[in-house]
Amino acid sequence: MLELIQTYWLYFLVGQYPNGPLGGLALTLILAVMGLLLSLPLGLLLGMARISPWRIVRWPVTALVYVVRGTPLLMVVFWAYFFLPSVTGHKTDQFWTMLIALVIFDAAYLAEIVRAGIQGLPKGQMECARSLGLPYFKAMRTVILPQAMRNSLPSLVNQFISTIKETSLGYIIGLAEVTFIATQINSLVFTKPAQVFGILGMTYFVLCFGLSRFAFWIEKRLERKGLGSRRVEKVAA
Repeated sequence: MLELIQTYWLYFLVGQYPNGPLGGLALTLILAVMGLLLSLPLGLLLGMARISPWRIVRWPVTALVYVVRGTPLLMVVFWAYFFLPSVTGHKTDQFWTMLIALVIFDAAYLAEIVRAGIQGLPKGQMECARSLGLPYFKAMRTVILPQAMRNSLPSLVNQFISTIKETSLGYIIGLAEVTFIATQINSLVFTKPAQVFGILGMTYFVLCFGLSRFAFWIEKRLERKGLGSRRVEKVAA
């Protein structure tokens, strides 16, 4: 295993770069980060629409979120890879196809995270904001969303973990992410599949376990802040 790491570590990390396109673990992380960042504004809008007081907004968005969440990501990847070129007339490469699929898929899950974060706040928050004369959208932007997003941070980190693992489906359309590179390395050495995919598994484990512990730390930190604020309120009372 150490011999494999010493021989192919650079190829595993960046693919053929700088003599070719970027790939490997670097491409996986770039794809996951971009997917989450680009889907966050869309998920925020969809989450707000999910709890909108207007049915004409709430019902279609709810149906869209349920359809996407009930569809495997692999199907979304196939739709982006085969359906979009037939509609737009332009064939997208593997990177943009996978990124579009991740943005659509993650936005639906982020919408539920945002919705849960907002509905987890006391109803008095919105009532107090409206009683001060704030319009609905300004109350959401200045009072509700900052608290909801702070409480949703652990869930956002967990969604990032899921996005990292979801990028492995890029292998299906020939995207040179880390799983595809591991398969190519396995084709080169041919006799050490357990070692090659063992390294791949450990890579995913280190990334995902580290981020999960980070999410746990954020959750505990938020709990301590919440307990602290309640103690202050009790002392003041």
